[in-house]
Amino acid sequence: MTPVLPVTESTLPIETRGLWQDSWDRLRYNRAALVGGSIILAIIVLSLLGPWLVPLYNGFEYDTLGLENRLANPSWQHPLGTDTLGRDLLARLLYGSRISLMVGVVSTLISLAIGIAYGAVAGFAGGQVDEVMMRAVDVLYSLPDILLVVVLMALFERSLLLLLVALGATSWLTMARIVRGQVLSLKNEQFIEAARCIGVSNIGIIVRHILPNSLGPIIVYATLTVPSVILAEAFLSFLGLGVPPPASSLGVLAEEGAEAISVHPSLAEADLRPGALSRSPDNGRYATVPAPHADDLSGPVRLA
Repeated sequence: MTPVLPVTESTLPIETRGLWQDSWDRLRYNRAALVGGSIILAIIVLSLLGPWLVPLYNGFEYDTLGLENRLANPSWQHPLGTDTLGRDLLARLLYGSRISLMVGVVSTLISLAIGIAYGAVAGFAGGQVDEVMMRAVDVLYSLPDILLVVVLMALFERSLLLLLVALGATSWLTMARIVRGQVLSLKNEQFIEAARCIGVSNIGIIVRHILPNSLGPIIVYATLTVPSVILAEAFLSFLGLGVPPPASSLGVLAEEGAEAISVHPSLAEADLRPGALSRSPDNGRYATVPAPHADDLSGPVRLA
């Protein structure tokens, strides 16, 4: 008869923890990461749902004109006021945030796809292939990427698709270097040699063994690429080479605000309290005066 061993701690099955489970446990106990993630999630939710919620609130889409209510002060109907064409600034801000986030995420995914594929091939192949591919990266590094984007946007018809491709196609160089370094450090490990011994193909080794073990640096750099791409889009839109009108983005809003202040300098000194100020046009200029009393006759304020 087979003897029965007593159950002890050494004979109990060991609970295994996966990579994602371990990452989630670390995130749960990091309060700073939870607060930052909650803020980012709130911004994303507002950017996605805001352009549909604002019209339900005041009936204004991001491109709805209201020429009779230009440069209005913040009010219950327009919490952030209106721009020079009477468009609701809250609707345009939320819509522009959605466009900027989309540009950042999609362009980052394009740069990830190019950079991961390029760096993985260069690092795994090694030798002269690696040398030639990385010297090409060095040559591209010597060219200002934002200048390349400006040239592309100037040569071809402006469109959101062209902007996404242009920003993504000029942001992959650092990712290629990072992935190449990870591949070089992992391709001679014992588990890679074991995969070769059992007949796993080179593509299978890269996809199933090397890249999953390189996710840490890839994810970290991807989170840094998104805001840099958003800033690049804002810079291009500020120059008039970004998102085509009537669409809005954070750069477009900054450009429109700077143009409005250059034409109406009093906007930079305006009191933003609802109803605190009254503006009215006169030959392209706007006067800033205290709001009239309820018993006063309302009307345009004329400059002497």
